[in-house]
This record gives sequence, C-alpha cells and structure tokens, in this order.
Amino acid sequence: MEEEARKLLEEGIRKKLVSPGKGELSTFPNGTKVVFHYRTSLCDGTVLDDSRNMGARSKPMELILGKKFKLAVWERVVITMRQGEIAEFTCDTKHTALYPLVSQSLRNISAGKDPLEGQRHCCGIAQIHSHHSLGHKDLDQLQASPQPLVFGIELLEVLPPGSFQLDVWAMTDEEKLEFVPQIHEEGNMLFKQGQIKEATDKYYNGIACLKNLQMKEHPGDEAWVKLDHMITPLLLNYCQCKLRQGQYYEVIEHCSSLIFKYEDNVKAFYKRAKAHAAVWNETEARADFAKVLELDPSLGPSVAKELRAMEERIRSKDKEEKGRYKGLFNYNAPPATATTG
Repeated sequence: MEEEARKLLEEGIRKKLVSPGKGELSTFPNGTKVVFHYRTSLCDGTVLDDSRNMGARSKPMELILGKKFKLAVWERVVITMRQGEIAEFTCDTKHTALYPLVSQSLRNISAGKDPLEGQRHCCGIAQIHSHHSLGHKDLDQLQASPQPLVFGIELLEVLPPGSFQLDVWAMTDEEKLEFVPQIHEEGNMLFKQGQIKEATDKYYNGIACLKNLQMKEHPGDEAWVKLDHMITPLLLNYCQCKLRQGQYYEVIEHCSSLIFKYEDNVKAFYKRAKAHAAVWNETEARADFAKVLELDPSLGPSVAKELRAMEERIRSKDKEEKGRYKGLFNYNAPPATATTG
C-alpha cells in the first residue's frame, strides 16, 4: 500500500483512502471492465461533475482497461483500488489537461446528445489549444487555464475479460461496423413491439458508434460519405421514435440537417412536415408536404390524410380560442358602474 502511494506521488497523484474495499486487489489485465462512480472537483472544492446526478442518462462510468481511454489517469488510479473502495485522487495538471473534452462528452451523453458533438476533426491536444467553446462555461475556463483536479472514485465492479459483452464504445472499428446492423435490427424489432424508448436507445447507440468512426475521416471523402449513408436511416428511425415521444423540435432539427445534405430525402421532408404540423407551423408543414409530393407522388393519400388531420386540429384550436375570448371585446355591453359601500 505504501509502495503504491509512493509511486503515485512520483507520478503527480496523491491518493486519500476514504473507505476500504473488500477482497484481494485485482491484477487488472487488459480487457478488464471497471465500473465506478466519479466526482470531479477543483482543489477549492468546486464540483464540476458527479456521475450520480448527471441528467436523464445518469449512470456509473464504465471503462475497458487497455483501450487507450482519453483520460489515462482514470485507468491509472482505479488499478490501485479494491472493489467497493472509495478514494480521492488529487492529480497534477499534466494528468487533467484533456478533462474538459472528456467531461463535454460525458455531459452530452447524460443529456441524450451525440457524445462527440462540438468536437472537431483533430486530436485531443489540438482541440485543447484551439480555444473554441465547449458549450459549458466551467469547462471553457478549465480548458483555458488547466489546473489540478480531485477525482473521487467509488469502484463498484471489476469484471475480468470474457465475463461480459463489450459495449459499443469499447469495440474496435471493425467490430463496430459489424455490430451496427445488429443494433439497427434490434431497434426495428423494439419499435414494432411498441417499446419506443428502448428502440430510441438502440438507434442512438448506432448513430453515436458511426459518428465516432466518421470523426476519423475527412468530411466529403469516400469513407466519410459511406458512413454518412449508414447514419441516415438510423437517424430517420430515431426521428420516428422522437415523433412518437412528442419531441417535435428535435425532429425538426435532425431532419433539417439531413435535408441540408440530401435535398431529395423524402422521408426527412415527411417527418419534418409532421413535426411542423404538431407545433402549429402550418406554413412550414404545407411547404414540406408539397415537397414530399414533388419527390414521391405515390405518397399523395398519406399526405392528404396528414393535411386533413392538421386542418382539423387548426379548426378545433380556432374554435376553442374564439370560445375562450367570446364577449371579451363586446363594446355594446353596458359600462360597469362603480359602487361605494
């Protein structure tokens, strides 16, 4: 224990044991999966992130050792811990320079966004020095002025290689390409069974997986375009789920991004039209439905049905509003008279 603490200190890491774990210390061979909660703080105690309360997708961190995770210091510290142990690690700046990028990805995931959103096509060090905003004031400040950080870690599980199924993010590029069609099919089956939330997660994971691969290619190159063509049907299915969940503005955003790249994508126009209709954007909905008919006249009956439904909703809304304000501006009514008690 003392020898390990001395090694950590020499590397610029100070460990403080909060609660001991149980059993023997694992050997942590490459391929081991570690599951842990983390709490990241500045040295003055200001909390940056806490895995226990990071939004709708809040859950413990999972790492596969030996996969060259961007924040290498996390791998370094967990291999000094027993399962169930809680400890704090104060790490020098040389270990924390990439934390803003890691935190941005983790926050994106917790918010249900693309984990790579906002990150440019370049290596982590280049991103750190490019001085673009990460979308979070505290991370921007940390990126501009790197400093030591305190990581509070609770090691929940240590799973040896071969005892678990690899998560998508831990796969090699080849494994990801082979796995995406399976994710797509699983999402389709879940959607047909009415399990919309579960289907949404499948499509989301497939998209994130392909975008991760796409970040390694130059936009417009053949490999980049091929991956984009794989992303498109997954994103359209994701939008269909979001329509069912009432997330109309998200559908409009994603479909608009597809239409910007693929002006003849009739499914994107159709889903965006339905989303516009749902949020009372009548002009935009009619324009998109018109484009759908231009691209695929065979969809005429479906478009007519959607237009009738939108018009009926508009009539009902107008009738409701007229009833609500009836008599409010009746100038023929006798004026109110003041009375005194």
